[in-house]
Amino acid sequence: MGKSKEKSGDVVRITGARSSLTEDVRGRQRRYMIAMAVRTLCVILAVVLWKESRIVAIVALVGGIFIPYIAVVIANAGRENSPRMPETFIGHQPQPMIEAAPTLAEPAAGVPPQG
Repeated sequence: MGKSKEKSGDVVRITGARSSLTEDVRGRQRRYMIAMAVRTLCVILAVVLWKESRIVAIVALVGGIFIPYIAVVIANAGRENSPRMPETFIGHQPQPMIEAAPTLAEPAAGVPPQG
């Protein structure tokens, strides 16, 4: 008899800690490389479309000029903010453990009225 693996649903974060430095650097590198790939496509598109449609070529060239600046700013933005602490109760509100005391106008259940 082997252990059966449970299918895991959504991952629940149980700590308020930030992601590791390695994960953070990897994510920033990935975003930078994607931005540089888009920049390369813009420059290639500008060269190919220069004789066909100069307006589209100029827009692509402007994108190729400004995307590196934006990519560097995003890559050097630093680490993400620390996430807020996780919720204790997910999906439902906790029920009170005791009920409120009866008021003077309402007699308690099982107590005969006086008078």
